[in-house]
Amino acid sequence: MRFLRIALAVASLVATTAIASPTDPKNGAEFVTLSSPQPTKTVGKKVEVIEFFMYHCPACNALEPHLADWVKKQGDNIVFRRVHFPVTGPSDPEAHLHLTLEAMGKSEEMNPKVFRAFHVERLRLNKDDAILDWVPKQGIDKAKFLEYWNSFGVLTKLKGAQQVMSNYKIDGAPTLVIDGKYLTSPAAIGGANPGLNNANVYPAVQQVLDALVTKAQNEKASAAAPAKTVAKPAGK
Repeated sequence: MRFLRIALAVASLVATTAIASPTDPKNGAEFVTLSSPQPTKTVGKKVEVIEFFMYHCPACNALEPHLADWVKKQGDNIVFRRVHFPVTGPSDPEAHLHLTLEAMGKSEEMNPKVFRAFHVERLRLNKDDAILDWVPKQGIDKAKFLEYWNSFGVLTKLKGAQQVMSNYKIDGAPTLVIDGKYLTSPAAIGGANPGLNNANVYPAVQQVLDALVTKAQNEKASAAAPAKTVAKPAGK
């Protein structure tokens, strides 16, 4: 009897592994559904996609070119934004840098340069002084940068970043949230698909994101569709 239970458990595990697929992601495997969905900043059919990341994170750096290609491919289907994990608390320098570049409208232009500084040039841009020394060397006016760096809007977002992480139940990076309710990550996708190696887990992330955006779009369309009225039979 004990052998039968073990055999059934092994068979179940094999079956679960067999049906795991980045092109057909399963809740509880390649992604999870947040118990408390968060409001999104989209209207109409567009789907919000948020990347929670850290500049110094090797996995975030590895994901970056694949994610950039995916965002470009999705185009008007999505609204994409990033939230930097406030590693050291409400005054985290890296998060402060990201929010400042975002406020200046330079985030997407500068993100590859920041990643390169950390992971290729081995610069430690994790202190305010180091950041303020590096920024002018990238062609950004230091006085203008400081104006945004010290602005009320940036400082308010910086102080509230930890609450944002808590709302979305984020405990690591990179993590992606689709439509305020579906949470996925390279780690979750790799864990659900043990056949993936480091070379192909990031393309698999693109496949999971494609599927989840489609899922969110279908749900939006279904919610927007008018309810059908069932005709009552004529009275006799």
